[in-house]
Formats: sequence, C-alpha cells, structure tokens
Amino acid sequence: MTERRIKLRTRFLGVAFTLLFFLLMFRLFYIQTVKADLWVENAQAQWERNDTLHPKRGTIYDRNGEVLAYTSKAYTVIAKLKPWDNSDKHYIQNSLETGQKLAPLLGMSTERIVKLIEEGRESERTQVELRPGGWKIDEDKAKQVLELNLPGIILYPETKRYYPNDAFASHVVGYTDLDGKAIMGIERLFDEELQGKEGSYKVLKDRKGFKLPDGIESFKPAQNGNNIYLTIDYQIQNYVEDALNKITQQYKTKGISVIVADPKTGEILAMANRPQFNPNEYKNITNWTNFAISSTFEPGSTFKIVTLAAAIEEKAYRNNETYLSGTYRKIPGPPIRDHNAGKGWGTISFLRGVQESSNVLFTILGYERLGKDKFYDYLEKFGFGQKTGIGLPGEAAADLKDLNRLYPRDVASMTFGQGVVVTSIQQVAAVSAIANGGELLKPYIIKEIRDSQTGQVIQKHEKEVVRRVVSENTAKQVRDILETVVTDGTGRYYYLDGYHVAGKTGTAQVVGQDGSYLSNKYIYSFIGFAPKDDPEFLVYVVVDQPEIPDANFGGRDVASPIFKHVMQNSLQYKKVSPDANKQPIAVSKAKDLIIPHLVEQTPTVAAQLLRDAGLNGEVLGAGTKVVRQYPESGQTIMPESKVYLITDNLEEIQMPEFTGMTLREVLEFCNILGLKVDPEGKGYVTNQSIPPGTVTAQGETLKIQLKPNSPSELDELPEAEGNTEEKGTQETEGEEQSQQEERSSSTNFMN
Repeated sequence: MTERRIKLRTRFLGVAFTLLFFLLMFRLFYIQTVKADLWVENAQAQWERNDTLHPKRGTIYDRNGEVLAYTSKAYTVIAKLKPWDNSDKHYIQNSLETGQKLAPLLGMSTERIVKLIEEGRESERTQVELRPGGWKIDEDKAKQVLELNLPGIILYPETKRYYPNDAFASHVVGYTDLDGKAIMGIERLFDEELQGKEGSYKVLKDRKGFKLPDGIESFKPAQNGNNIYLTIDYQIQNYVEDALNKITQQYKTKGISVIVADPKTGEILAMANRPQFNPNEYKNITNWTNFAISSTFEPGSTFKIVTLAAAIEEKAYRNNETYLSGTYRKIPGPPIRDHNAGKGWGTISFLRGVQESSNVLFTILGYERLGKDKFYDYLEKFGFGQKTGIGLPGEAAADLKDLNRLYPRDVASMTFGQGVVVTSIQQVAAVSAIANGGELLKPYIIKEIRDSQTGQVIQKHEKEVVRRVVSENTAKQVRDILETVVTDGTGRYYYLDGYHVAGKTGTAQVVGQDGSYLSNKYIYSFIGFAPKDDPEFLVYVVVDQPEIPDANFGGRDVASPIFKHVMQNSLQYKKVSPDANKQPIAVSKAKDLIIPHLVEQTPTVAAQLLRDAGLNGEVLGAGTKVVRQYPESGQTIMPESKVYLITDNLEEIQMPEFTGMTLREVLEFCNILGLKVDPEGKGYVTNQSIPPGTVTAQGETLKIQLKPNSPSELDELPEAEGNTEEKGTQETEGEEQSQQEERSSSTNFMN
C-alpha cells in the first residue's frame, strides 16, 4: 500500500513537473517572442532617455536693432499636493494659508487658488498648476513667490514672449499667446521663420537612473528661430506714438491711423492706430485690427492728388487757366458744389482752385477732360483697387467699382474722392509716387531676416518699382502745386517753419450702413511730404469722427498737431537742414508773367527789361551790375508785381516793403541781403520794425509781425471737401442706384 502510494505520488509529481516545465517553456516563449517588443521597450525606458529640445523663438527688431519682441525665461507656479515618500514634508498642507499668501502676487482670488488645490486632491493628482495668474510669470514675480517660502510651491521653468515697449507698434509686431500661438502681425505672418526647428537627444543610464560615462547615444541640436528686422524706425515710431497719446487725451475719436513712409524706397518707417492694445496683456484684447491696412473708407480731397497728376500728365491742366467756381451743372441731377456751400470764389485760376480744394475744378479735370476710361486707367496705375503687398496680414484690397457700371455722376464724384474707397496704405503708395518722381513703389515693412546664431542675412527686402505712373516733370509740377496748398490754401495749418512741405487735406463724410451719408460724421485727413523736392518722409494722418468743440475747424485741431509733431521731429532726427532758400511756386490769380533773366545786366537795363515785361523792378545796393534777382528768372509772377535786383555793392541797402509777404519769402530775401529776422505770429507780414526805404547794413535785425489775411480765413470751414451733393435732392434713377451700391461697398474707417 505504501509502495503504491509512493508510485502514485511519484507519477503525480512527474506530471506536475512536466506541466510546470511546459508552462515555463510557454511563458518563456510568450515573453521572448510574443511580448518581446514590449519588454525591450520597457528595458530601453530604464536605460535610455529621449527628450525634445525646444528652440528659442527669434527676436523682432526695428531697422536699427532696437528690440521690439523677444523670448525670455518664465516660470509656472505649481502646487505639490502629495509627498513623494514618507520623509518628504515639502507639499501643500494648509491650502487656505497658501492661497492667502499667493493671491496678491498672482492676481487671483484666495478662493480660486484653494479651489484648484482641493479639486486636485479630490482627483488624486500629485500636483496642479495655479492658472491663470501663476502661468508663465516673469523672473521678478518668481523671486517674490520664492521669498514667501511656502511648502509645496514649485516654480517650473518655461519661456515666454515679451514686448518691452508694451503697446508700441503693437498692430505691426502682433503677439503670441501664452501657449506660443502666433495671433497677428509679424508674429503670425513669419511664425515659421521665428519658431525655428526642434532638436532631440538620447542618453544611456544605469539601473539607478544615472547617466553613463559617454552615454549620449544621439544628439540633434535645436535650431533657434531667425531674427526679423523691420523697416520701422523706433525713434520715428515713438514720435507717432507720443503724438497720438497726446491727441487721444485731448479729444475723443472713433479711431486714428498714422503711417510714415520713405517715399523714395517704399519703406514704412512708422505705423500706429488708436485704439491700440498691449501685447503683454493677453486677456480681452479687442483692438487688434490694423486700420492702416485693413479699413476701407472714402478718402475725400486727398484723392484729388491723383486726379491732378493725371490731368497734368495728359496736358489737361494749366496753372493760369481760369474757370467759374461754385457749381457744376453739366451732369443730370443736382449740381456738384464746392465745399463752401457752393458759393465758390468767382472766376479763379486752376492753381487757386487746387489751393481752395474746389470740387468743381476736379470735376472739370477728371470727368470732363480726362473722361471715364482714361481717369479709371490712372486709378489702376496708381494702385487703387488692389492690395499693395506690404507684407502684413489682413490687408484689404478696397476694390474699385466695375468700369462698365460707372454712371457720369460716379465718375465726377470719384475725381474728388467721393464714391471711391481706399485703404491708408494705398494712399501712401499713390502719393509716394508723386513725391519720388513718378514711380509707384511696393511698400514694405520687413527689412531683412537674419540667422539668429550666425547673424547671416537670409533674406533682404529692397526697393521694388511696380510701374511708372507719371513722368518726372509731372510729379515735380504736382509737388510745386501741393506746396502752395500748404502755404496759401486749405493746408496752411500744416505749414512748418523752415521746411517746404507739400500736401493735401481731406474731409469725407462717413457712410452709414444703409449706404447714405451720416450728418456731422466726418473722416479728416492730411497727407504730406517734406522736403518738397527731395522728400525724406511722407506722413498720412487719418482721424475718424473726432469729437471737436467747433466743427468749423474741419478736424485740423486733431490732425495738424499729429502731422507737424511727427514730420518736424523726424526731419530734425535725420538732420535734414531747413530748405528756406528754395522759392515756392508763385500763387497765380490771373494771367501770370514769366520773369526774365536779369543777372549780369546793369541796373538800368534790368529795370527796363522788367518794364517791358509788364513788371516793376527795385534796385538794392549801389553797384553797377545785377548779381542776383528775387524772384529768380523763369518763375511766374503776377502782373505789376515787383522784382528786386541785388547789385554787387550792398554796403548800404534800402529796406524793402515786406507787407503781405509770407515768413518764408522774408527769410529768403533777408538771407540774400545778410539781414537777421525776428518773426512774431503766423500768416502774412503786417508790420516791420525797419520802415521801407530806410538805409540799413548787413547784420541788422528786422522784427516782423505776421497775421492771417482775415479772421474768416482761419475759421472758415473746409466742410466735407469730398462731399458735394445737395442734401435732400433726387438723382436720376440709374445714377442713384449706382452711388448707393458704391457707398454700401465702402466701410467706415473703424469697421
């Protein structure tokens, strides 16, 4: 019995061992074959570590290397909720105390911090981030958090995008959010170039997790993002920002946009809008639209520059030709009226009509003389109806209406800036063509892209000519005429002492949602460049619906301080010398005469030549030969006007009569005579300290008083220069429909 039990037990054990053997073999087969990849992966996880290396985002600079956007260290505040082992005491034990101490630093409520901690514990999490206040804080705030010495509070190192100048050029630079996503501006458009490329590395470790000697198995370095240099000039941008800050403190407006450009290259030197935003503040950003390139609006009389240039190019304009201002009745429907309620200025010269911004004159030039097809062709040549390609996201095209759908009144209205929509950047490009001698240039805002590690230039942008739109001679004539707009016309409030400024004002009535014009809602603007004959800067100011005390000011109290502050400071910053020795084109009110060449003649002969030409002459000095004349030969001048003949002996000079002259004319004249000038006031000379005819010597000081010609000149409203239709009148059916469609296609400046 015992032997039998032994045999059964032996057999049982044998079967059991055999089964265990086969089970073991099956297990080994399963591990080594079926699950081999899993165990290899787990093993590699113990002795290998694979990590991603994140690149540093490229920096954005201005043209001179001033930092506008950069990436730097940041820290996220983490609350550790559980100990790592029994000896670990560094974790949150008192959530209320922790919340009370952190709340003021992180800008969060105590309740919010306590809630984050308690919810983390309930979900059995090891740690939680204290967002949003503790998300990517800067180094200064991180130091303050560490100084609290709170158990369980950890600072996790990260990176964050910083904008050192806050709202400075924010619509151009754009911003990235805390997740690193590029939202707008240069940040968005060049996101790929700025991001760089990720790297990686693989390290071998021992069983305790320590890196083995020479344990780096593979390493691919991260490639940092490229640096971008803008054409923006920090100093000029700063002038714009300062001017806008001051104006927005004084006046309420719906919006303001300013662009400063180099008209000879197409570079954008400054661009700013109001309202603005601070890219360092990521909450509730609403004012992100760049109105300078995205908003379309009716430009008003600044658009007349294009009509004028086209008319001169086609030989349809002459300074001395005259016309009857006030109303134009050659189109069906209500007459087109000049902006002074259709009163006009009587029969005046074309030049005077430009200076007074006469809608009737530009209707004659564009509608009557150029005609629809040729006028429309020039609009396209100047770049209207298409994007400029400036290189910023969100640019609008501001389409032109189909040529075949234009009625006579549409064409007439477009000649003075009504019924046509533009963007600010289109206006800048078009007028720059006049300033630079007739070439339409592609505006650009990226100067170059450089490798952030080597500094090598990867991409460089330079002047790009789109096409020639008018001849150099035409451009010069337009510049001369636009200067008289500033010295003697509607732009006189934009005059700068010592510099020749050429420009044009604009007033456009705002179009409502239904396509009709809104009463007492205007967009005021001015576009100008200086120095006139070799312009360094072009400045365009657009002010949308300012709340001004007296609407008769036409918005000049808002727009002119911006233009003058920006232009004058920019010229001085670039060390552009005043050009007072250049003579502006003479104002022509009737048939002007051409001054003969009198230098090298005797005073007697020169005086007779002037009489023969219908002009008066006055000899200055006791010399026997004329060495200079004022004004110079070849210029036009009114009949019976006086020409001064400067002889080769100026030891004793009789003081001329300066009454009625501008400050510039007096400065130029006294510079020739070697006299000093002490001016008081603005406008035209009304009194001089040295009476006419008094014998004087070089080096003496002449004090002059200047005043406007009349109070009405200062206070007269250039009301709605670009809007001439008589309110309440009916247009012909087809034309009315056409204009309503055109108005509806435009948007208010801030829309």
